[in-house]
Amino acid sequence: MSEAAPLPSDAAGLLTIDLGALAANWRDLARRVAPARCGAVIKADAYGIGIEAAAPALYAAGCRVFFVAQIGEGQRARAALDADARIYVLNGLQAQADPAADYAAYRLAPVIGGTEELARWSAFVAKRAEPPPSALHLDTGMNRLGFASLDETRAAIGRYGAVGADLLMSHFVASEEPGNPLNAEQMARLAAARAALPGLPASISNSSGVFLGEAAAFDLVRPGYALYGGNPTPGAPNPMRPVVTLEIAIQQTRWIEAGETCGYNRQWTARRRTRLATLLAGYADGLPRGAGAIDGREGAEVSIAGRRCRLVGRMSMDLCIADVTDLPEDAARPGALAEVFGREVSLDDFAARSGTIGYHVLTSLGARYARRTVG
Repeated sequence: MSEAAPLPSDAAGLLTIDLGALAANWRDLARRVAPARCGAVIKADAYGIGIEAAAPALYAAGCRVFFVAQIGEGQRARAALDADARIYVLNGLQAQADPAADYAAYRLAPVIGGTEELARWSAFVAKRAEPPPSALHLDTGMNRLGFASLDETRAAIGRYGAVGADLLMSHFVASEEPGNPLNAEQMARLAAARAALPGLPASISNSSGVFLGEAAAFDLVRPGYALYGGNPTPGAPNPMRPVVTLEIAIQQTRWIEAGETCGYNRQWTARRRTRLATLLAGYADGLPRGAGAIDGREGAEVSIAGRRCRLVGRMSMDLCIADVTDLPEDAARPGALAEVFGREVSLDDFAARSGTIGYHVLTSLGARYARRTVG
């Protein structure tokens, strides 16, 4: 733990982003799937760490294929990347978008997911000497976006053409469950589509899909969560390096007696004389509202002076409370830092104990943290 919080006066905590670990995670995944290619998903502001920081670091590590969700993210990624980087927009040819101004002008490739989208893209492409890049999305089980069947895909291509598509995509429903039979079913559907549409490389694997074996890699994988340090193999040791560390400063400590409560609605009761430390962040800063223990339910833990301490009471908008009774008196003092997640408390452990998932925690990181980039 730091001797004093290295925070500006207006910061709720310190968010440290290790770009070296991010790059190492990408290289590790790329080695695992070779000779298939490895892309990178940088949607949701690169899972909370910042597109402008993550995209160049991944490019420097060797990544040349990137995926975003929204047009605005694609525009930011294009500004941060060299011209040879391919950027796909996963949400497709958005209904309100202008193909020329929103996609072609920024060299963004929409992931076309239906006949109506392909018709619009075809009308735009017909006016150009060379079709801009795009991808085709076949839904193999998610029932969210994408062509509903191979028959619909072939019929649409027969009517409008493939119009520059250079990738055939789908998305796993349950790749974090290696034994789920739907994984094999989806892979078989995508393999049949690739055979029916020769010349189109195929991609279905997200982070967990990378660990389903060689057949799941197809021609390109699209890891996201694993790049940022999340565990792509739930129930097994995390093969990835931690990328994000969140530390929050202690504002105040106090002793309460057994039987007293803390937090809103008196939902956590001290079973002994207890020392509490109030930390300078809450749900407005992206901490899960269910992170604190209440009577009858265990909560998440933070690390202070190298020891785990439980969060207690209902999370407030701007504050949370940790039980620091078992720490030396001078270890938990105003200005000292509590690690919420990072090297001592894993992201997935903190999220699970808070009743949510690490994806949610990362993508909810608030703006009141001071950010430090290392590596």
